[in-house]
Amino acid sequence: MTVKSAAQLVQEAKSVIENLTPDQVEAELSAGKATLVDVRDAPELASGTIPGSIHASRGMLEFYADPSSPYHKAELNPDDRVILHCASGGRSALAVRALQSLGYKNVAHLDGGFKAWQAAGKPAAS
Repeated sequence: MTVKSAAQLVQEAKSVIENLTPDQVEAELSAGKATLVDVRDAPELASGTIPGSIHASRGMLEFYADPSSPYHKAELNPDDRVILHCASGGRSALAVRALQSLGYKNVAHLDGGFKAWQAAGKPAAS
């Protein structure tokens, strides 16, 4: 078995998933074409959120996303466009791969995460 670092896992994920810029995410949200999911841990939300996002912590994401799970969140539909984000893009990249394993076909992530969103001057709620 080959041992990999967390950074290697993230890099591998980013090489095979759809990586979006803040402008691309904003355009999809403005068009009403995507569900934005914040996978950060609850305490991280105090730094702000992207308006319209739903919270599904990375640790519970598979349970929230699986329609057969008792924890399923109705906002998460394998047939819909879903965009994930975390703080800087590592957890969300890995989470895209997890959702793909659950049958989500149109899933992407905000490369650079909430930090990139803020750096681009995009709106945030407190």
